Amino acid sequence: MTGPTTTGPTTNDPTANDPAANGPARVASAVVIGAGLAGLTTAEGLAARGVEVTVLEARPRVGGRTHGIEVAPGAWIDAGAAYLGAKHTELLALIKDLGLATTPTTMLGASRFALSPTTGADADGELATRDGRFPPLNAVALGDLFDRLAELTAQVDPEAPWLTPDAERLDALTAAEWAEQELDHPDARLFFPLFLGEMMAADPADVSVLHMAFYLRSGGGLRYLNAFEGGAQEDRVAGGAHLLCERLAARLTDRRPGSVRLGEPVRSVVQDGEGVTVHTEAGGVYRAEVAVVALPPLLAESLDLRPVRPAPRAGERTGRGCAVKVNLVYPAPVWRAHGLSGWSVNARGPLLSTVDDSPADAPDGSRVGVLTGFVTGAEAHRYAALGPEEQRAAAVEQAASLFPMLPEPIGFHCTDWVNEPYSKGCYAALFGPGDWSRLGPALTAPHGRVHWAGTETSTEFFGLLEGAIRSGHRVVTEILDAEG
Repeated sequence: MTGPTTTGPTTNDPTANDPAANGPARVASAVVIGAGLAGLTTAEGLAARGVEVTVLEARPRVGGRTHGIEVAPGAWIDAGAAYLGAKHTELLALIKDLGLATTPTTMLGASRFALSPTTGADADGELATRDGRFPPLNAVALGDLFDRLAELTAQVDPEAPWLTPDAERLDALTAAEWAEQELDHPDARLFFPLFLGEMMAADPADVSVLHMAFYLRSGGGLRYLNAFEGGAQEDRVAGGAHLLCERLAARLTDRRPGSVRLGEPVRSVVQDGEGVTVHTEAGGVYRAEVAVVALPPLLAESLDLRPVRPAPRAGERTGRGCAVKVNLVYPAPVWRAHGLSGWSVNARGPLLSTVDDSPADAPDGSRVGVLTGFVTGAEAHRYAALGPEEQRAAAVEQAASLFPMLPEPIGFHCTDWVNEPYSKGCYAALFGPGDWSRLGPALTAPHGRVHWAGTETSTEFFGLLEGAIRSGHRVVTEILDAEG
């Protein structure tokens, strides 16, 4: 059974029956650890096929790295993962299946760039206004940067990055070291960390070149990942991406009340010859035939697994995705009336980029304006260390310098993913030097009766909502195949 019990595992010596050598003949029950999109996709897929599933979530909410905030009655914004595009086929299918819809990411109007006092500036100072999103920097230098990145990306083996030609060298080299060696023009050196922060929430010193190239390849390519219209940021889930997890959890509890348990951080997973016993910090004990760990690598590595997994989930250089998301709420998206899109790119923080994330009209016909700021890379750590009043003041001041027409905001929301204890970073874990060589070959391999889900286990759309869903589908197939 999968409900809480007062009994422990059936043997005091979990290694007496090697779980890797005695897999289940037919799976009837499962415990899923983590109620993010990967965990709930896995749970729903198993439950729909007759498996009795219990989901354990440490937070008081479902959603993982999706998180919705109501900024006005009936108007919600995404404080976590948000964007999607046409290549995200499994996500689009899930949105339809759950009765949800998408809304376009508005990008009409000119962009703002605050890159340096002398480069990319209008005649009257540092701030430049340009149509489109291409920064007003040396076009030849940026073209060379993107050509070099595209060349790296094309080399990567998307299914097994550690088998990429020259993988050992690429995995030992940080993106910062690569830029120092390869980029000569100051504009390329200026823009590269801003680009990497936007794409991966990473400081170049924290990721290997192999991981950088793989991430860009996995996400659909350089141009697709970076694009709004026709790209990976074209749409959002109407009403907020958190609705995906809320509706999946509702389906599970409709099938079996109490199957999704919140406030249950998991401490250990113990295997024996017949199943798994999961212990939570609150004293809960859950018994099932298999367990699915749908946690980011740093959290998964902190679990007490018995017997011990021979291959780690994270290494010494595995880092947290460095992202703090700031949502500034205004009575209306006033920048639109001035011919501006709300998009900006900035060489100085805290807001290294901004975008118009205004929700659609609320049910009462009202509309608020939401300017979302992304604080990424090394700047995220600095900003996260400030007090709440300092964070607000710094963000409001910078937004007003970019868009002088802004009134005082009526709302301010700061979501610190760097220090979130049950995520340990966002958008995704950062694979540092040596990580793909060490972690990659066993990234998805089951540990006996323990299976692994999460966007970081997907070589397709790694770090994205689509990757989380695909990882869940993979694990469902993996477990059901074990029945045969």
